[in-house]
Amino acid sequence: MAITKADIINSIQDQIGFPKNQSSEIVETLLELIKKDLESGNDVLISGFGKFCVREKKERKGRNPSTGEDMMLAPRKVVTFRCSSILCNRVNE
Repeated sequence: MAITKADIINSIQDQIGFPKNQSSEIVETLLELIKKDLESGNDVLISGFGKFCVREKKERKGRNPSTGEDMMLAPRKVVTFRCSSILCNRVNE
């Protein structure tokens, strides 16, 4: 089961005791900071959790799945995530 933004807001509200609107503002601000850094091409490192990296993909040959026609895919940027060793160890326990 996936955790949603609403679940995170409710957890902050329950565990810290902030009102719901303040918890929501905290989550939205954090996500906006991460998005802005990634948009500008910077990596985002959260110690003990992992690192979000912006990676550039070159132009490459692809295929249209519906027609089978060969085509060239444009270069683009993708976001990757690499978990920290701490998180990796906790997941694998």
